[in-house]
Order: sequence, then C-alpha cells, then structure tokens
Amino acid sequence: MFSYNKLWKMLIDRNMMKKDLMAETNITSSTMAKMGKGLPVNMEILGRICEALDCDIGDIVNYVKE
Repeated sequence: MFSYNKLWKMLIDRNMMKKDLMAETNITSSTMAKMGKGLPVNMEILGRICEALDCDIGDIVNYVKE
C-alpha cells in the first residue's frame, strides 16, 4: 500500500486544490481516486507531479507495509 499523505499536505501548504494539480499535470480523476485510496499509480504520473511541484518522489509518496 502507498501513502500519498505527503502530497496532500504539500498541496495544502501551497494553497493548491487537487483539481489544480490535475489541470497542471493532466491527471485524470480516476488516477486521483486511486491515489486517494492509497493504490499504486504509474511512475510517469508521479514524475509529472514531481516536475509540477518541483520536488522528489520521496516528498510525495511513501510505501507502507500492510
């Protein structure tokens, strides 16, 4: 399982909404839903998020053992 809590916190800190991130990175609502449930998403999508937010992948996602 994955945790995207760091990403959600970063969006709050930057006063961004999920829809803003979706528009900037061309992410679909179904991908955002998967992330909201802690499911894995394509690395290319995570790369787009990192580029848009000028951060590293470890800044937005954690792997959590079940």
